[in-house]
Formats: sequence, C-alpha cells, structure tokens
Amino acid sequence: MKTDNNDLVWDLDAFSQRQRAIDFVMGFENKICVFSNSVEQLYTNYNIFFPREEARKLVILPNPYAHHDTFNGIPESAVTATGMEIIPGMFKEKLSLFLRIPFKSGAVRVRTVPLQIGLRIVQQQCPPERPFLPVLMKGDLRELDASIPCLHLHRIHVNRLTSHSNLERSDIEKVIQRRLENLGKL
Repeated sequence: MKTDNNDLVWDLDAFSQRQRAIDFVMGFENKICVFSNSVEQLYTNYNIFFPREEARKLVILPNPYAHHDTFNGIPESAVTATGMEIIPGMFKEKLSLFLRIPFKSGAVRVRTVPLQIGLRIVQQQCPPERPFLPVLMKGDLRELDASIPCLHLHRIHVNRLTSHSNLERSDIEKVIQRRLENLGKL
C-alpha cells in the first residue's frame, strides 16, 4: 500500500504484544485526531488499516470523501508533547482506560487516574483561551513494560495557529472536544 505521507504509516515491529496493541489502538479510531507534521495536516475523520502487503504496519487513511474534516497548514510549532499517556486497565472488574499524568515533586512522577477524570483535571488546569486539545502523531503508540499498549498524547495549541481564522480555530477546538466526549469507552 503506497502513501505519500509517511507520518500515517506506523511501524509495529518493536511490539512484543502486537495483537494487544492493535486491539487497543482500534478503540481510538476517529476518537482522537491525528496530526502529520510533514504535510502540516490534522485529520479528524480517518480509518485505521493493517494491510497484508505492509507486514506489521498500521496505516491511517483519511476519509477521501470528507475533505472538510482535514485541517491544513497546521505548523509543527502548534503541536507539543504532553508526557501524558492513555493506558488500558481494570476498574470495578471492567476493562477501562486510564490517563497517566506526569507531575513534578522533586523527581518527575506519574499519577494514574481514570481517563475522563484525568482529562477533566487537565482541562480545569488550562486557561479557557488555551484548552487542552489532545492529538496523536506517528510514534505515539507505544508499549509500557514490553506488554501494556499505551498512547502518548500530543497537544495542539489553537492560539498558535496565527494564519488560521477564528472560525477555523474554533472548528478545530470543537471537533477535538466532541471526539473526547466519546473517548472514555472502549
């Protein structure tokens, strides 16, 4: 399968629990937007495929019929790493999602909380003009302790999109926030 955008082809070779990582990432399809820095695009409507001819690769395919769901001209400087990760786990005997939030207290430590609670806490700490808007990039699907799949989160800063109109910035913010509402369920 050929693609002009290598940021949309993720390698799964290094995963010791590859099928677990595949099952995990499929739960995020169209729930977290994907950013490609090489073409400066944000994809809000896409599918995840695992083509046979590209062994051990994950391919993100933007919906070709929804050009309006792709935002162009997003500079790399508008997207930063957060250090936060989404991981699977058990809560009240049910498979759930958790957010690992780094915090500094002498040495850097991590607090793990249920996903929706963690997102609410992070959002409350952000000023209203700079909301927490998570996105994914190539390399964000990882493995903890060689067995637990996790998704590292990046963040888009709409206030840094100076070449975009207020309407475009508002649209980006709204679509990411709508996706987050569906994120807590596997």
